[in-house]
Amino acid sequence: MNSSHAFVVIAEFEVSAANLEAFLAAAHEDATRSVADEPGCLQFDIHLQQDTEIPHVVFYEAYRSRDDFDTHLETPHLAAFRESLSLVERELPVRFLTRQ
Repeated sequence: MNSSHAFVVIAEFEVSAANLEAFLAAAHEDATRSVADEPGCLQFDIHLQQDTEIPHVVFYEAYRSRDDFDTHLETPHLAAFRESLSLVERELPVRFLTRQ
């Protein structure tokens, strides 16, 4: 598959200001390991929106294919990141897109 048609995942979390630093540290570790250790992970960016009542953290992840994303779901670094979900106020529905 051409990476221009990458499988894109957008995940969004509401995280209280008190938990933001710890959550972002866990998120950055997951993003760093994903890009470094997974050949199918093309991009993993973390964005922060702070002009809302509760800060929003948005992940933009791009994989070569859905299979590569499914592989990501089984990685040790994602399992470690999932422990940080206890810091999240609310997780919004994950969106799956195809880059055009």
